[in-house]
Amino acid sequence: MKRSRMPPRKALMKVNGFNRLERVEGREVNKIVAREKKHKCAVRTCRAEFVRPAPFVTWCSPECGAVLAMAKLAKQKQAQAAAERKDRQQKLAKFKRKADHVADCQTAFNAWVRFRDRNEPCICCGRWPSSQSLTGGEWDAGHYLSRGSHPHLRFDVRNVFKQMKGCNRPGGTTAASFRAGVVARIGLAAVEALEADHEPRHYTVDQLIAMTAHYKQELKKLKAAAA
Repeated sequence: MKRSRMPPRKALMKVNGFNRLERVEGREVNKIVAREKKHKCAVRTCRAEFVRPAPFVTWCSPECGAVLAMAKLAKQKQAQAAAERKDRQQKLAKFKRKADHVADCQTAFNAWVRFRDRNEPCICCGRWPSSQSLTGGEWDAGHYLSRGSHPHLRFDVRNVFKQMKGCNRPGGTTAASFRAGVVARIGLAAVEALEADHEPRHYTVDQLIAMTAHYKQELKKLKAAAA
């Protein structure tokens, strides 16, 4: 007696049903394997191996869970403090005068100059002080042509160099020794071009803000390269 053949459509549905069942079973097996797989605790001082009871659990014990929770809370507080500080700075910036922006830019520029010349001695006397700290009380960013008589050159990189505070005070050095140091550093032609430069520079507030950000970023780059 001949068996009746199953219609092609029903046969296809039956095969597809078996395939779906195999995929479901495969996923369940993968989940079981994933749960049984050992992971390392996310706490750096622990790093013990454990089996996760759930995919989101990254700690091996309640104590380590508390450590991670406290670290997350501290990070959130830091982010909130940074946001509040930025907001406060933005509000204060609205009340700044142009002179305040000039001072901010000068501070950023001077810090960059001191670090740029970190491996150089004093531009005037050629000496090194007892401390190599660039943020202490021994180094200035000295202007060869002073800001008072040459305000247009206050941010000119040819005109400003790391200088010992003693040499940057009235009577601390002579114009001749300062000029000799600058000539040795950048060359006579550059010094003569600097001395002949009388073109005025008039910076807007937006330009000063951009320059301040620029020199802060340049200082970060120098420090990163020197690390």
